[in-house]
Amino acid sequence: MTTTHTTADIHQEKVFEAHIVSCLTSEQGYLERSCASHYDVAHALDTELLFDFLRTTQPDAWQVLEDHYSAQAEAEVLKRLDKALKEHPTHVVLREGIKLVPNIRFSLCFFKPASNLNPDLTRLYEANTLSVMRQVTYSAKNNNALDLVTFVNGIPVTTLEVKNLLTGQNVKHAEKQYRKDRSPAGEPLLTFKRGAIVHFAVDQDNVSMTTRLMNGKTRFLPFNRGRNGGAGNPDVPGENRVAYLYKDLPDGRAVFSREVLLDLIGRFIHLERGGGKEVLIFPRFQQLDAVRKVLADAKAQGPGQNYLIQHSAGSGKSNTIAWTAHQIINLHDANDQPLFDTAIIVTDRLVLDRQLQNTIGGFAQTDGVVKKIDGTSRDLKDAIIKGARIIITTIQKFGTEHLATISGQAGKNFAVIIDEAHSSQSGKAAQAMTDALTRDDTSPEDIEDLVLAFQKARGPQKNISFLAFTATPRNVTLERFGHIGSDGKPHPFHLYSMRQAIEEGFILDVLQNYMTYKAYYQLEKTIDDDPAFKGRKAQARVARYASLHPTAIDQKVEVIVEHFRRHVARELEGKAKAMIVTQSREHALRYWQRLNDYIASKGYTDLKALVAFSGDLTVDGNEWAEATANGFAETELPKKFDTDAYQVLVVAEKYQTGFDQPKLVAMYVDKKLAGLQAVQTLARLNRTYPGKDRTFVLDFQNTMEDIKEAFAPFFEATALEERTDLNQVYDLEQRISNSTYINKEEIERFADQFFKGDLTEQDRLVLEGTVRLAVERFLLDEDEAQKEEFRQLLRSFQRFYAFVAQVVNLNDAWLEKLYAYSSWLSRLLPSRDVPADITVSDDMLNLAAFKLQKGEEGSASLAAGDTTTLQPISEFGANSYTEEEERSLSEIIDAFNDRHGTKFSREDFLRFERVTRDVMDEGMTEMMRNNPADVVYNAFSQAFFQQIVKMFQQDNEMRNIVMTDKDAREQATRHFFKRAQRQARESSAR
Repeated sequence: MTTTHTTADIHQEKVFEAHIVSCLTSEQGYLERSCASHYDVAHALDTELLFDFLRTTQPDAWQVLEDHYSAQAEAEVLKRLDKALKEHPTHVVLREGIKLVPNIRFSLCFFKPASNLNPDLTRLYEANTLSVMRQVTYSAKNNNALDLVTFVNGIPVTTLEVKNLLTGQNVKHAEKQYRKDRSPAGEPLLTFKRGAIVHFAVDQDNVSMTTRLMNGKTRFLPFNRGRNGGAGNPDVPGENRVAYLYKDLPDGRAVFSREVLLDLIGRFIHLERGGGKEVLIFPRFQQLDAVRKVLADAKAQGPGQNYLIQHSAGSGKSNTIAWTAHQIINLHDANDQPLFDTAIIVTDRLVLDRQLQNTIGGFAQTDGVVKKIDGTSRDLKDAIIKGARIIITTIQKFGTEHLATISGQAGKNFAVIIDEAHSSQSGKAAQAMTDALTRDDTSPEDIEDLVLAFQKARGPQKNISFLAFTATPRNVTLERFGHIGSDGKPHPFHLYSMRQAIEEGFILDVLQNYMTYKAYYQLEKTIDDDPAFKGRKAQARVARYASLHPTAIDQKVEVIVEHFRRHVARELEGKAKAMIVTQSREHALRYWQRLNDYIASKGYTDLKALVAFSGDLTVDGNEWAEATANGFAETELPKKFDTDAYQVLVVAEKYQTGFDQPKLVAMYVDKKLAGLQAVQTLARLNRTYPGKDRTFVLDFQNTMEDIKEAFAPFFEATALEERTDLNQVYDLEQRISNSTYINKEEIERFADQFFKGDLTEQDRLVLEGTVRLAVERFLLDEDEAQKEEFRQLLRSFQRFYAFVAQVVNLNDAWLEKLYAYSSWLSRLLPSRDVPADITVSDDMLNLAAFKLQKGEEGSASLAAGDTTTLQPISEFGANSYTEEEERSLSEIIDAFNDRHGTKFSREDFLRFERVTRDVMDEGMTEMMRNNPADVVYNAFSQAFFQQIVKMFQQDNEMRNIVMTDKDAREQATRHFFKRAQRQARESSAR
């Protein structure tokens, strides 16, 4: 029934409250109940509805109860229920029910069955009674009233404080009311675990929630859908933005609908225990939405689908994965047939993620459902064959001989959930996983059919659905797992962006306080002779020598320590920590040593550092290992660093990713960072912690612009500029086939032998002999440039073919034969001769001068719309190899000094370096990789010139030189073009 209001009260809070109740009763099947008539304050129950539900749904048990307890029947139920609620969380009591003597069991809620095979279960699910009360005076001590309380079968599950924007109040006022006026002490309805499961603060635009009221310490989390890529909620035509709570919308059922609310109680809510603490986990909206939408799509589409879930750091990814795994194994299709036999959760970490393991295991409501493969690949094989429901393993365990013998799995359906999909979805181990899960008991006899079967195994599989989770999808991740949108490009199936996570306060903006430093060096040659080295290698060695010099490190250490003491040490009530990121293991150790020396020389007793690096290291004739330096085992480091005894951790690669230490407040970067690595490294700072509202970054190597460019593709929804042209695989195939080294008859002969089935040692000799015919032709060629181009061509084909074959079923046996053959050929071809390593020592060089100068300072934060698209995959070409000219040591030192600003204008030359970095975006890098120098030089020259003009807009003198002196401009362009070519080749090799 529609309630009418006057113009005097239409704008008031009670109208919004009444609207919610009206929608719940008219559209969601709720009963509206009167607090005065039906609420039992002492027990925090609607006892009338409770008893009606028990009598109606379980009449036999109720009859036994009355026969045994007579007039005390209801009182005994209340006593047992009250005891159960005091000992167990409300959601557990609703799931498990109560038992009374003599063996009387009452279910307190019936959850939706996985299938409709048993109509009685469906009938009982429909018999659950959902109700709502307004203005609930819940206390025997005062007249405080909660705006709304919802119940399931008379047991309270949610409370709501509703605020009205039209009268100047919002969701923050509701939160304040919960903190200030809703003390849980002595109040059954508000007591943690005993009372309502979750408490919502609501206005017309926003929702937040908490599962534990703690007066002023209560922490509310946003429960919003997201608005235009950021925080908030989208507009809903003709409704409030928060209508998704109480009203079904085109993209989903209401949160308070029977389907979703009982799903939350039955399969989502979880009590997490650890470290002496208890946390009641209620999913945030993006977690609930992602899981339900994946399950709905899988139910409709069946196995064989791909899902890319782009959820930011801080999104609670481990919980989302756990909920998805536990629920997808119980999913049934429209014909009530189970959809998936097993869910396999795969991570690419060599050591299985303990947090992920514990989370998934902790969510299990039935013993034995989760199988953690901590042991060998034999354990994994056993789990798959025996049909374990949920398996947690590393991707590497699939690439073993034990898994290669698995067969007979093609008739089963698998949901493969990939943790951090930017790296787990490619490579031989990933292919081995697909093979193990699709291999049949029988195989074709015809060689062409066999080859096509191998190829088909690489592509999409009708019995495997892939669910890929990552915060930072690469282009290959989008192409491999993305859903094709109306624009024809791949997009994430579900998004919770970095921007939304920052705006909602789930992670911190690590770019908010960014400071850069520039280093100036002057090196001098200290020997009489002038030895000749290959330019690029020697330049790298000279740069390394300078960066490792004690003078350079000492100045940086002083800046770091004093900055930490002045700005960081007092954060988090003195518990703040910092990480120093260095470029190599030796850098990390020397930094740690000089750091300790500086701290000791200053007499600081409140600062102590640890160092982290892998393996053994020889420095100055001494053997070092991480355990030796720190004085305890490597495995102890995370725990030790978490104590108050240590404040700084010096790292090299290790702990740059996957390290969760929320007390990290500052990061000192002395390493070039780019793209995904920059995002993952700086993300170590973004974890929240009580009192942590800002972070600090001091960067000795990168500019603010560099870092902003690295973050931009992942700030909102990651997108592709355009889809990759898969036909390029035939361009590569043709270039290889037309090579003078290749004989197609030999490839066919190789394939006949290779694909025939089980192979012997004699078969290997025959295969190798066939491939060596091409190797011999290769060795006769004296054109080093052509030989190097062919090496790169083989590698490019192997990478790209492996990708294309994953995305589509090619049905082209020749490509599979060429792939198998080229893999052998690539391994048997001799490597290009590499000159002996270069040693640059104090006998040859002297660091005459070193200066650190403060650069940029301020915010590098991104704003709405500050996103860039990823380029399609195009790392397929092969550049001709050109020997670098011999250069004398003095020339190398001159070039180094020029580059770092000593003889020529320091600042100007450093800005030229910046121009090169700006020009060398992904597009230009790919162009350089795929084209000879004479083809790409004009494009580079034009871009370089335009960027120079832009760079020197405020510098008239320098701009005039660039504009008027053609020879100087050409000389600079040629110099940096050669450097850019080398950079492109090096990045391709990586």
